Amino acid sequence: MLPKAYDPKAVEDRIYAMWEESGAFTADAKSDKEPFTIAMPPPNATGNLHLGHAVMLALQDIFIRFQRMRGKEALWVPGTDHAAIATESMVIRKLQKEKKMKDPRAQLGRETLVNEIRTFVEQSKKTIRGQVRKMGSSCDWSRERYTMDATLNRCVNEVFVKMYRDGLIYRGHRIVNWDPKLQTTVSDDEIEHEERTEPFYTFKYGPFEISTSRPETKFGDKYVVMHPDDKRYAKYEHGQTMTVEWINGPIEATVIKDKAVDPEFGTGVMTITPWHDHVDFDLAERHKLEKQQIIGFDGKLLPIAGEFSGMPIEDAREKIVEKLKSKGLLVSIKEDYVHNVSLSQRGKGKIEPQIKEQWFIDVNKRVVKWKRRELSLKEVMQEVVKTGLIKIIPERFEKEYFHWIDNLRDWCISRQIWWGHRVPVYYCTKCKEANGKPQEHLYVGTEPFVTHELCGSPVTQDPDTLDTWFSSALWTWSTLIDTELAEDMSMSLEELLLTSPDFMKFHPTDVMETGYDIIFFWVSRMILMTTYVTGPMAELEYGQVPFDTVYLHGMIRTRDGRKMSKSDPETMIDPLDMIAKYGADALRLSMIVGQSPGADSRLYEEKIAGYRNFVNKLWNASRFVLMKCEEGHTDPSTITALPHAKDLSLADRALLHALEVLIEDVMDGLTNYRLSEVGERIYAFVWEYFCDWYLELSKGTANLAVLVHVLRKILVLLHPYCPFVTEELWASVKSSDAGMLIKNTWPNAKAERKDPEAYAQLQILIDVITAIRKLRSEQGIEPGKEVSVTIFSKDHAALLDAQPEHIRRLGKVNSLTISGKSVKLKNTAVAILSGAEVHLSLEGLIDVEAEVKKLKIEHADLTKYLKGIEAKLNDKSFTEKAPPKVVEMERKKIEEGKDKLNKLAERLSTLDNIKK
Repeated sequence: MLPKAYDPKAVEDRIYAMWEESGAFTADAKSDKEPFTIAMPPPNATGNLHLGHAVMLALQDIFIRFQRMRGKEALWVPGTDHAAIATESMVIRKLQKEKKMKDPRAQLGRETLVNEIRTFVEQSKKTIRGQVRKMGSSCDWSRERYTMDATLNRCVNEVFVKMYRDGLIYRGHRIVNWDPKLQTTVSDDEIEHEERTEPFYTFKYGPFEISTSRPETKFGDKYVVMHPDDKRYAKYEHGQTMTVEWINGPIEATVIKDKAVDPEFGTGVMTITPWHDHVDFDLAERHKLEKQQIIGFDGKLLPIAGEFSGMPIEDAREKIVEKLKSKGLLVSIKEDYVHNVSLSQRGKGKIEPQIKEQWFIDVNKRVVKWKRRELSLKEVMQEVVKTGLIKIIPERFEKEYFHWIDNLRDWCISRQIWWGHRVPVYYCTKCKEANGKPQEHLYVGTEPFVTHELCGSPVTQDPDTLDTWFSSALWTWSTLIDTELAEDMSMSLEELLLTSPDFMKFHPTDVMETGYDIIFFWVSRMILMTTYVTGPMAELEYGQVPFDTVYLHGMIRTRDGRKMSKSDPETMIDPLDMIAKYGADALRLSMIVGQSPGADSRLYEEKIAGYRNFVNKLWNASRFVLMKCEEGHTDPSTITALPHAKDLSLADRALLHALEVLIEDVMDGLTNYRLSEVGERIYAFVWEYFCDWYLELSKGTANLAVLVHVLRKILVLLHPYCPFVTEELWASVKSSDAGMLIKNTWPNAKAERKDPEAYAQLQILIDVITAIRKLRSEQGIEPGKEVSVTIFSKDHAALLDAQPEHIRRLGKVNSLTISGKSVKLKNTAVAILSGAEVHLSLEGLIDVEAEVKKLKIEHADLTKYLKGIEAKLNDKSFTEKAPPKVVEMERKKIEEGKDKLNKLAERLSTLDNIKK
């Protein structure tokens, strides 16, 4: 017999070890089964997983367990991301705190710091593996990958070289997101936007007025721009020059007419700062305008700022405004200007756009081979979604995807940090190019490239590393390359792919499940890289996508809808703490049920506890079934078939019908990724139909074969959602020839077991019993007190007459009359159903006159009480002076009181009807 209570702590680690040791997670590339593949979005190798990871793991585990049980060769590839900036900055902070190093980079040097990071990462990876296991994730640990593995490093270098030779990767001076604090460029997805209220200044600029929130960038502003159709400035011509007084004296300004200017914003005129603004840079590029750097890479003003040179920009701003004011150039200051400020996600420093020589990927050059055509990377990324090769769930995100791709800029892929894949470019200082710069050499290999083969001179490698997203963009296919084959440098990347069994079997992957917040930064780049690499390959039909479906989950928020943040510990929920307290199954259910794709959801501890109650309900239901088997001297493992239909009760036939419909619904829902809907459906079936009704009906006479059969099917259907408790229960109820539940076959609905008539008839019985229970509750009848009930039903009298014991036992009825002809009864509470009337006699149970008198007094007292609170709330001296919590408490009293008044009125109305 099962223990009285389910203890997740005593079960989960043991069950997971059993699965892992059995090889249940390991996929076979040689099998003939249809493949189903998921590449796990690799968590950053920086320590602990958070709720976002937990949601991802739960969703993907449901996908993979379902498809594995359907008979597919299911592969879920786990791994971690080296997370360049995040990891390096974390280790540097750690060294500063623990070893009191002021500047670890300067004190340790590149090689030693990288070794420190590598040691930290190895420990973090162990932590992450343990956390992934705690969630019940059935991933193939034999294929675990890491974005800095040797094989993946080779793939990164191969792709870089290929793109360079195709003219897609270039080095050039373009505007980038610069983090002065971390001293590196950062990608768009590594930026947070913080809403701030700051002054907005308007200055005279010759005959114009210009507005800005950043006067410290304006020293080099010598171009004044307006819309060509703005009639206010029609007299000024494009290219016209004029001398204007400015911060450090007169400058020559040039008029530029450009349609990018919004005539409705400010005065409709602006000066531009091409070095420190993305929009201004693009405008300057279009008109071939000069660009001047105003702010240094250290965040301080340069000599062009004159007397303000060397000042941090925040210190200089007010002083610059004061100088402009003294020159009569300050027009106005709007103190409450609200705008977004860009901050580095990792370093928290303010992002300063800068023009810098970096490595870029050209997204517009038409040299990408795709389906026997030559397109740009941007065009391929658009086409695969437009043509349906990739489906995005929910569909509404396709519009956002296209908007982002349409406005895609060349991708800056170089970073000024030490941790990551180093740019595979080497420079020979002796061999010069025509422009006098050191000659570039690209190199991919296992041995270090130290000497130029032509002149014998030493070479130096580019100091920059590649953007983390460059390597993770290769994730779906680089993780499937045979690691032993990858050691053979004589093989091309194409040969490696075509001869790697895992790649040929399991790629493209089936679904990429991730948060909607990184669809543009990661999902789109995986599409970019995979289509680019596979496009020329005839064996791959001239191009593969990385995945067929993108499933986007929303953010997990607090009870009141706030974003969970490490800076506000009260908002955080640690998934490991919740697993320790409630079990992994309860946590998984709480994050999946009620969460629609792409929509944010709210999570709080009481919700998790509620699903723990569901797990306990399932456990107790299983104990009941096993107890019934014990009472019947039947070993559940010997039950292999259902009885003949003639030996089944109405409840048996109705339950088996409901089960077959459930199997159909779950199959359809999981196949089409409607996970929340399926979870709700199974929950309702188990809690309400199976436990609350069928098991209650079975307390009279139990059909053991039906009990065991349905419980087994419930465990199978629930297994993807609640793998631990279902596997534990399965061991007690499975047939003697069955193995572990994780390897069990997914059920198909059987039409011959459907009996809609029996289902409808049982529902009539359920409705009658429910009506009796409701009448008892409304009349305040004690739960244990038996009552007298009369049921009138022309259509269902025979049916109800055949089920009197169920009505008596579940309704606590001692006198039951069922008739096909209706007569008028006195002193009864009545429930009108479809095709039936239920009368509950109140004789000897309630003194109607006394009850009405008591309720009227209660109604009057409550009305008077609420009027007093309303008067208080209508008094401004109270609402303005009292603490907000007190005012809110009074409003809640009003709300609760009105609800009680409505219930009293309903009760009085019911008693009035009884009197009549």
